[in-house]
Amino acid sequence: MVGIGHHLFINHSRKNVLFPTNGNMTLPSRGIDPTGRIVIMTNQNRGGEMVDVKYPGIPTTTDGAGNIVWVETHVTDGSCAYPITSSTTMGVGYNMEVANGKENLWGTRLAFIEPESEHSSASAAEGFALAGGRVTNFTSGQGLILMKEVLYVISGKRLPIVFHIGARAMTSQSLNVHAGHDDIMGVSDVGWGILFARNAQEAGDIALISRRAAESSSTPFFNVQDGFLTTHTIENALLIEPEMMRDFVGDPATKLRNLFDPYNPIMTGVVQNQDAYMKGKIAQRHFTDLVKPAVMESMQLFSDLTGRKYDLIDGYMMEDAEYAIVGIGSMIETATAVVDHLREEGRKVGCVHVTCFRPFPSQEIAHMIGGCKAVAVLERMDDPMAADNPLTMEVKTALFDAGFNPKLFTGSYGLGSRDVTSSDIIATYDLLASGEEPRYITLGIDHPTALERTHEYDGRPDSAFSMRGHSVGGFGSVTTNKIIATISADLFGKRVQAFPKYGSEKKGLPTNFYLTIADERIRIHHELDVLDFIAVQDENAFVTSNPLKGLKDGGSVFIQSTATTAEQVVENLPTNTIKEICERDLKILFLDTAKIAREVSSRADLVVRMQGIVLLGIFLKCTPFASQVDDKEMYASIEKSLRKYFGKKGEQVVSDNLTCVRRGYEEVSIITAEELDSLEVKS
Repeated sequence: MVGIGHHLFINHSRKNVLFPTNGNMTLPSRGIDPTGRIVIMTNQNRGGEMVDVKYPGIPTTTDGAGNIVWVETHVTDGSCAYPITSSTTMGVGYNMEVANGKENLWGTRLAFIEPESEHSSASAAEGFALAGGRVTNFTSGQGLILMKEVLYVISGKRLPIVFHIGARAMTSQSLNVHAGHDDIMGVSDVGWGILFARNAQEAGDIALISRRAAESSSTPFFNVQDGFLTTHTIENALLIEPEMMRDFVGDPATKLRNLFDPYNPIMTGVVQNQDAYMKGKIAQRHFTDLVKPAVMESMQLFSDLTGRKYDLIDGYMMEDAEYAIVGIGSMIETATAVVDHLREEGRKVGCVHVTCFRPFPSQEIAHMIGGCKAVAVLERMDDPMAADNPLTMEVKTALFDAGFNPKLFTGSYGLGSRDVTSSDIIATYDLLASGEEPRYITLGIDHPTALERTHEYDGRPDSAFSMRGHSVGGFGSVTTNKIIATISADLFGKRVQAFPKYGSEKKGLPTNFYLTIADERIRIHHELDVLDFIAVQDENAFVTSNPLKGLKDGGSVFIQSTATTAEQVVENLPTNTIKEICERDLKILFLDTAKIAREVSSRADLVVRMQGIVLLGIFLKCTPFASQVDDKEMYASIEKSLRKYFGKKGEQVVSDNLTCVRRGYEEVSIITAEELDSLEVKS
C-alpha cells in the first residue's frame, strides 16, 4: 500500500468517495487506506476536509484519444469527420462503435459521416448541428487550418459543436505529424472556446466540460490535447460514469435547437450589407459574454460531482513563487515534478497551466504571476514575425492591463514533439533566477537561443521501473507496450505511462516505445533517460545507436536473436557492447520471438505482429512484479487484457497471443554479466 498524498483510494464496495476540498487535483489514483476509508487526495496537499463525491469514476487505462471516444460515443448523436494524424485514433474509435451499432445514452443510434476532406467534414458538422443534432469532429494540423473558413460560420450561427484536436505541428519547411500548437493558434480568432488538456484524464473530462459550456453559451468549442504525447499515451484514468454524463449534458433532443425544422422555418447565413453587418457582428458579444461564466460553471459543477478540480488556469505551488513557468499542455505536468524537486532545494518556484485559452483568463493569470520576480512563457510553436508568440502576447497584455511588470521571458520548445526534458525546465528556472534581462529562448536543440542542460534530474517517482524498446514498425511492439501497461495497472495495482516514438514512415522503420510503472502518478512527459530494462527487437540498433544508453547498472537487456547458445548471442554483439555489459553488471536475455510467432500464429498475416507480444512474457520474467502473484492469476489477467485488444479478431487469435506470452515467459534465456565474462567468444 502506497502512502496517502498523491493518490485516490476507491473502495468498490461503496458508492461514494471522499476527497479534500482544498487544492487542485490533476489526476487521482485509487485504493483503500489502512482504515478501509475511501479517500481522494490531491497532488498539492497532504490533508484536508473530506466530503462525499457522487461520481468518482471508473478505473481503467487509456490514452487521450480513447477517453475522448468514451465520452463522445455516449453523449453525441454523430460525428462528421475526416480524421488526420494524430486525431485518427479518435475517429477510428468512434467509427468502430458506429459499426457495432452503438446507441448514445438516449437511445439514438450513432452516425459517422466521412466526406472528402476536413473542410467538408466541418461543413457537414455545421449542417448536423443546424438540424438539432449533437455532433463532434476530430482533426489536427493542416486539417484544422483547412476548416478555418467554415469555423467562422459555425460560431457566427451560434452552433454549440465540440471539435477534438490532437494538436500538431504545421507542415512548414518539412512534414511533421507530431505535437505542435501552431494549428490551434492558427484558428484562435474564429470565435470558438478553446480548452487544453495535459493528460488522458483531462482529455475526457474536458470533453464533457466543454460540451456543457458550449450548449450553455451557444458557442462552439475546441478540446485540445498534444498530438501523440497525449492522444497516444496510455495512463491510468477514471472514465466518467454514463449516468454522470447523462445528467451533466442532458438529452440533445430537448436541449438543442433544430433550425431546419420545416414546421418552424427560419433563415440562417443571410447576406448583410453595410447597414447591418457590423450591428450583427457586435451583437454577437451578447453570446461571447456568456462563455467565461459558462466555462466556470461547467468546471465547478464537474469538480463538485467528481472531485477532479478544474479551473480556467491551474497554478502549482504559486502561493509564494518568485519564479514561474507558464504554458499549455503536457509539458506543464512535467514542470510540476521539477517544481517539487526544486522546492526541496529551497527554491521558490511554481508553474501555471492555461487550461482555458479562449476566452483568455486575463485577470486570473495576471494576479497569479504578477507578484513574481521573473516569468517564462513557453510555447510549442514559433511565430518570429509577430511581436511575440500567441500565449506570450496574451500574458503581456494581461500583466499590462493589471499594472504588473515582472521580467518576462518567452521561449519555444517541443516543436514537432522535439523532446523537452526535466533538465530543460530546470535550465529555464536557472535563467529566471540569474538576473538576466528578458530574451527569447529555445529548449532542447543546438541553437544560439537554446539553454544548456546543466543539471540531470530523474523526474520519475522513487518506486519507478522503466523500459525502452527498440523495434521495427509493424512488429506489434507498440501494442504490446500498451498491453503491458494495462496488465501492470490491473494485475499489480500500479500507476503506468506507456507511449511510442516513431515517424510518419512508421511501418518497416525503427520504432521506440517507452513504459514506466510506479506506485505514484508519473508526471513527466518526455523520453526516459533512466531505465531498468531495454528491449532490443531490432539488432540493427547496436549498429545505428547505443541501445544501452540510460540503462541502470545491474539492469537487464533483452535481445531478439536466432541464437541457441550464449556464445552465439555474444558473437553477434559489438566488442564495446560486451565490455559495457560486463563492466556495468548487466543481464542479457535472449529468445527468437519471430520463431515462436511463426510456430504459434494460426494466421499468416499476424505472424510479424505476433512476435511483439512474446515480449510481454519476457518483460514479466525479468521485472519484480510477477513474483507478487501466482501464475494462474497472472495469466488470467493477461488473457483479459488480450481480449481487450484482440477480442474482435476471434477466439483463436486471443489463444495464439496467450500462447506467445506463455512461451516468452518460460523459454527466454538469461546470461549474467559474470557468465558473459567467462565465455570464450570467437573473434
